Amino acid sequence: MGGMTSSDPTFPTRRAARAEAERRATAAIPLPDAQPGARRSTFEEPEPRDHRTSRASLGERGAGPESSTRRSLRAKPRVALGALLLRRRLAVAVAGVVVVAACAIAVGAAAGGSQDAAGPANAAGPDAMAAVQGPPAVPAEGLPVPTLAAAPAAATPCDNPAFTAALAAKDDGAAIAAAGGGAAFRDAVASGIAPCVSLSDPTHQWVVVNKQRPYDPVDWRPDDLVMPDGVRALEQSAMRSSAAKALTTLVRAADDAGAGEIGYLSAFRSYATQQETYAGRVAVGGVAAADRESARAGFSEHQSGLAVDIVPCRSSCGSLDDIAGSSQGAWVRDHAWEYGFIVRYVDGQESVSGYEPEAWHLRYIGPELAQAYHDGGYETLEAFFNLPAAPGY
Repeated sequence: MGGMTSSDPTFPTRRAARAEAERRATAAIPLPDAQPGARRSTFEEPEPRDHRTSRASLGERGAGPESSTRRSLRAKPRVALGALLLRRRLAVAVAGVVVVAACAIAVGAAAGGSQDAAGPANAAGPDAMAAVQGPPAVPAEGLPVPTLAAAPAAATPCDNPAFTAALAAKDDGAAIAAAGGGAAFRDAVASGIAPCVSLSDPTHQWVVVNKQRPYDPVDWRPDDLVMPDGVRALEQSAMRSSAAKALTTLVRAADDAGAGEIGYLSAFRSYATQQETYAGRVAVGGVAAADRESARAGFSEHQSGLAVDIVPCRSSCGSLDDIAGSSQGAWVRDHAWEYGFIVRYVDGQESVSGYEPEAWHLRYIGPELAQAYHDGGYETLEAFFNLPAAPGY
């Protein structure tokens, strides 16, 4: 069919007119200018070829409704194809605008912090911001990086001049008051934030002596020993002045309360005296038995001058073993802490204190610490000051 020709003298004129009409129809579709470097569309119409022209000529020769329909069908793909290309290019352009807006909002939020709604970061309006749901913005390079402030160090009494001055003056009551009271003092020492307080210094009423904590020096002796006033003593055995005064007050209070008279058998024992006492126990029951009821020299609380072994008295005084079942012993268990004393060795704590229960053995630690001891429900000084147990040497 490609070699057929027309004998109609007007055919060239009609063919030229139809080609010009088709060119104008295609040019009427406004396509965006090609971007630099963009590839040529694969949908562009190729130049007419002879065999197509020949077919068109044959169509003109038989012009009619069918021929017109075929021309219309050929023209429609060009229009639809151009519109599709236009929509795709417009979609790409809109997507680019949205991405640019999202980047601008993210950078503005990072650089401006909490800007007002009228600021550049919010210029696109709430609708544009809601349409862009990207990942959290990363702070731009060069912006200030927040730093975490170091946690303040725990407050310690050792930074208080009034506290350290009282320690140096050996004024234990003033030191405890400067620390905020007995409970605050105990908490500071037990937690380890008061390194200026020594629990090994025998000049202080809070000294802790046990089978793991001897005196230093081992034969240390207090220099303020006095006899308690108004207290029946079964032997001449003194106490440190603060403890002696407290014992006098305790004995009077017990008698006034109707509990009965309290006397004592032994208070301060020197290093040499304790050597004799311990040796006598070993001679009676052996070393193992002696270690459960008597301290070796240099490890006894009696050497501090702050300990006393009490007995119940009426017309005469009973023995150490009599105190537990007496009215005096019951009153002491309930009220000794009010006068600065604690029962040092109680039932069930031998694995901590190292000694069998001794209802008669009172230890002076001062009224402030004794109240904290009582209120806290403590049963050993080791637990009170958070020290290791001392069941043996």
